Amino acid sequence: MSRRLVPVVPTRTPLQTRVLVVCLVTGFATLLDSAVLTVAAPALRDGLGASTVQLQWILAGYSLTFGLALVPAGRLGDRYGRPWFLVAGLVLFALTSLVGASAQDADVLVVARLVQGVGAGMANPQVIGLLQDHFDGPARARSLGSYASTGAFAAVIAPLVGGVVLAAAGPAGWRISLVLTLPFALAAAVLCARFVPRAGRPLRSAPGTDPVGLALLSVTALGLLVPFVLPGSLAGRASWGAAAVVGATTLVWWERRYSRSGRTPVLSPELLRAPGFALGCLVATFTFGSALGFSAVLMIYLQEGAGLTPLQAGLATTPGALASVVAAHLSWRLVRRFGRAGVTAAVGAKIPVAVALLLAVLLLPDRFVVASLVVGQVLTGVTGGLSISTNQALTLDQAPTGQHGVAAGMLQVSQRLSATVCIAAMTGAFVGAAASPAGHDAALAGAVVVTALLAVAATVCSVLDDVLARRRRARAGSPAAEAALQPA
Repeated sequence: MSRRLVPVVPTRTPLQTRVLVVCLVTGFATLLDSAVLTVAAPALRDGLGASTVQLQWILAGYSLTFGLALVPAGRLGDRYGRPWFLVAGLVLFALTSLVGASAQDADVLVVARLVQGVGAGMANPQVIGLLQDHFDGPARARSLGSYASTGAFAAVIAPLVGGVVLAAAGPAGWRISLVLTLPFALAAAVLCARFVPRAGRPLRSAPGTDPVGLALLSVTALGLLVPFVLPGSLAGRASWGAAAVVGATTLVWWERRYSRSGRTPVLSPELLRAPGFALGCLVATFTFGSALGFSAVLMIYLQEGAGLTPLQAGLATTPGALASVVAAHLSWRLVRRFGRAGVTAAVGAKIPVAVALLLAVLLLPDRFVVASLVVGQVLTGVTGGLSISTNQALTLDQAPTGQHGVAAGMLQVSQRLSATVCIAAMTGAFVGAAASPAGHDAALAGAVVVTALLAVAATVCSVLDDVLARRRRARAGSPAAEAALQPA
C-alpha cells in the first residue's frame, strides 16, 4: 500500500519571519513605553520635584509628538525606504530613553519624552508598511493581527511590569521604567539593519510630506493642549483656544488648496467628505482619548488616594486590561452580526458603567471604592475591547479606493492627539482637585464625569453614523440594502 506524499508548503519564508520579528519587537517597545510610565508617575514627580505642569508634559508629550510624526514619517518611508527610517526611529527612541532615565531635572525629561515620541512616530508607520510590503492575502491579515495582539499584550503587562520594577527598585525605579524598552528597541534596530533588505529604488512618486499642513496641525494641537498645561489667566488660555480655532480654519483651507493641486495632504478633504469616515474618526477620538486619560488618572488615584503600592496598583488594573484583550478577540462576531449598531451598543454601554462608578466613588465607604474600580475597569475593558478595533475597521472601510493608507494615518493621528489632550487635561484637573479640601475622591469623581461625557459624545457620533448609513442603504433601494435595514 503506497502512501501519497503531500508537499508541505511553508507558511512563511525566512525573510518574512525576520520582518515579522522586527515589526513585533518594534511595536512592543514603543507601545509598552507609552503605557508603563503612568504607574511611575507619582514616584517620578517626587524624585524630580516635578510640578503638575511638568508631569502633564511628561505623560502627554510622548503621545503629542508620536502623533505628529506619524504622517510625514510614513510618507518619507514610502519615498526613501522604510528600513532606513525604522532603524533611525528606533535609535532615536533608544537614545532618548537613556537621556530621560539619567535626567536630573524635570525639564530635561520633558524634552527627552518629546523627542522619544518623534522616534516612535518615525518607526511605527514603517512597521505597517513593511508588513504590507512583505505579506499578501491571509498572511498579511495574520501579520497585522499579530501586530495588534502584540500591542494589546504590551498594554496588559505595562502596569504590572511598572509596578514590579518600582517594588524592586524603590523610588528610583521610575528611571529603570524608562529604559525597560531600550534592549528591545536596539535589538529591533540591529535585526532590521542586518536582515531586512531595502527596496530596490526609492519611490519618488510617493506623496509629499505637506509641511505647511503639518505645521498648521501642530499649531491646532498645541492650541488645544496648552490651556490645560500652562497656568495663567483665563484670557491667556482663551488666546490659545483662539489660536486653535484659527489654526484649524486655516488648516481646512490649506488642505483643500493642497489637494486641488493634485498632491496628498495630511488631512484629506476627500476622506473627511466620505460617508462615515469623519464620524468614525470622532468615535475613535473620544473613546481612545478618554481611555488613556482615565487610565493615567486612575494610576495616580490608586497610589496617592487609595494608598496602594505601585505593584498593587498594577495588579488592580490588570483584570481590566485582560478583559479588553479577550473582548477584542470576540469583537469581530459583534460586527458580523450587528454591524455599526453593535459598535454603538458597546460604546453606549460605557455610559451606565461610568454612572455606576461615579455613584460608587461618591457613596460607598472608602474600603469598597478600590474593589468597585476594579469591577468598573473590567466592564470598561469589555466595552473598549468590543468597540475600539471594530470601530477602526468600520471607519477605514469607508475610505475611498486608493485612500486607505492616508485614512489609517489620519485615524492614528486623531487618536494620538486626543490621547495627548485628554491625558494632560484629566491629570491636571485631578492633581489640582486632589490638592483642594475636597480631596482625592472628589477629584476622581470629576475624572469619571469627564469620561462619561466623552462616552456620550462617542455614542451620539456612532448613532448618527449608523442612522446615516441606513438612510444611504435605503436610498440605494437594492434588495440587499433593504435586507440590511431589517433587525438582526
